[in-house]
Amino acid sequence: MKEREKFSSRLGFILISAGCAIGLGNVWRFPYVTGQYGGAAFVLIYLLFLLLLGLPIMVMEFSVGRASQLSAARSFHKLEPKGTKWHLYGYGAMLGNYLLMAFYTTVGGWLIAYVYKMAKGEFVGVDSSYITASFGTMLQSPVYMTVCMVVTVLICFAVCSMGLRNGVEKINKIMMLCLLLLIFVLVGRALTLEGASEGLAFYLKPDFSKLYEAPGGLFESIFAAMGQAFFTLSLGIGALAIFGSYIGRERSLTGEAISITVLDTFVALMSGMIIFPACSAFGIQADSGPNLLFITLPNIFNQMAGGRIWGTLFFIFMAAAAFSTIIAVFENIICFGMDLWGWSRKKTILFNLFFILLISMPCVLGFNLWSGFQIPHVGNIQDLEDFIVSNNLLPLGSMVYLLFCTSRYGWGWKNFIAEADAGEGLKFPSILRGYVTWILPAIVFFIFIMGYIQKFGAK
Repeated sequence: MKEREKFSSRLGFILISAGCAIGLGNVWRFPYVTGQYGGAAFVLIYLLFLLLLGLPIMVMEFSVGRASQLSAARSFHKLEPKGTKWHLYGYGAMLGNYLLMAFYTTVGGWLIAYVYKMAKGEFVGVDSSYITASFGTMLQSPVYMTVCMVVTVLICFAVCSMGLRNGVEKINKIMMLCLLLLIFVLVGRALTLEGASEGLAFYLKPDFSKLYEAPGGLFESIFAAMGQAFFTLSLGIGALAIFGSYIGRERSLTGEAISITVLDTFVALMSGMIIFPACSAFGIQADSGPNLLFITLPNIFNQMAGGRIWGTLFFIFMAAAAFSTIIAVFENIICFGMDLWGWSRKKTILFNLFFILLISMPCVLGFNLWSGFQIPHVGNIQDLEDFIVSNNLLPLGSMVYLLFCTSRYGWGWKNFIAEADAGEGLKFPSILRGYVTWILPAIVFFIFIMGYIQKFGAK
């Protein structure tokens, strides 16, 4: 059997794993829910749940990947006890990665388009109605949207085609370092805007009374923090486990998971440091989702001195965040074919290049030619794909990893701890065994059920 390729450095592993976790949710969802549920008080609860929920599951994903030296397509086959069926979840993990890319590539295309729009000065001197209409016009053009999506897919597969070390690791290091540099530049600009201090105070000064004033009161505020902490790391579909298979056993996995979580959290917190002061300075309410990125923020940049430059830098920052996720998930998808059928990297990339382009088209067309396709309480095709991944495969997959690593009918606690603690560094606290065996799965199941109640419950 061919020896598995490895990362050239610990930094490469941390940056690419963080790049996979860092995505659009850090920017277009985190600041919005923070604003909706009380600012700094919400952030403190979010950080607590990130430690209690996300970190243990991340360590488990990495442990399964490193112990098996395989992707999620085959890792359960290797580690499960004979006669058990844990490997069936491999199909759920593969489905999650493919569905995530079925809509994420479209958003990556939007970001490419807006880097170009900002750089050429399309929004200079126009009014807000033009900026709003520009986003709508782009969505209504299937050809334009397809071209942008195809460019995104080609760029990211081109990086993967250069191999793990020379392509995925090297390019991701550059992108992540540029992303971090751009964050500091953009935060510096946002904080120097006149009127930025009010937005900064709202974001950083805890006021726990805001948690009770939020829609749904304290319970909904806590659940929102719990949900954001859980979903921000994209756990449960093996998207991170693959990178565990690319590292040696020199370092324990808990310390590595903490480093990755800190980096992911840093980007989310700094995104708020850009958005809240900027919105406060220009008297604009922070929106969520695509409207925040493609309508609200371009309006802010249009009013800002040097806005063309700052807007271009911001969308380069966003494109780097999106592309780091796409490249990481593409690498995971490539490993599915290599692990399942023994294909070469080149053959697997060629197959998946055409397959990803094919499955990305429904999302593209869902905004124009197929815009009539709407599911009550869910939305269009992109919303449906996001719902299947975020509300179903992520929580259920995380349950699988939790049970697999703690149950005597799965891989088991002793095997998990031996793998997680191998090497130098922080060890996984054994005192948490009861918590991760019984309480954490119940919390994840609660998140899963509440997601459905919020989505389909009576309004």
